Amino acid sequence: MNNNLSVFDCSLIDLGKTSFKEGNLTVVENQGNFPFDVKRIFYLFDIAGGEDRGAHAHIKCHQFLIAASGSFEVHLDDGKYKRQVFLNRPNIGLHIPPGVWASEGNFSSGAICLVLASHNYDEMDYIREYDFFLKFRNNG
Repeated sequence: MNNNLSVFDCSLIDLGKTSFKEGNLTVVENQGNFPFDVKRIFYLFDIAGGEDRGAHAHIKCHQFLIAASGSFEVHLDDGKYKRQVFLNRPNIGLHIPPGVWASEGNFSSGAICLVLASHNYDEMDYIREYDFFLKFRNNG
């Protein structure tokens, strides 16, 4: 993990869309307009009002969050700076590099958070305790 990455390295990326009279289409392709090769896809849905999700950082894994339906907020923290991003368009996503603490909240009714990840699931890649995250960020 690069301890120099910050919340300002988290970037919104417009994936573009193709419009048809029947609706819109957005494409995500490895080695296309995307910042990493996708190895895992999952989505969060039916999040109860007032509940938060996430609240962790990764050591190696990049994530890309998309509001596939509805809206939600992403709270980002690098141990020094904090930033909040609002996602509400299915063709725009947020790239979160490793080493940034992220949590999602304020889900609208019916919201779906689509997550594309650079790595397969590995519990050892997660930092789930915030105090440990701060020590990890400071000590590398």
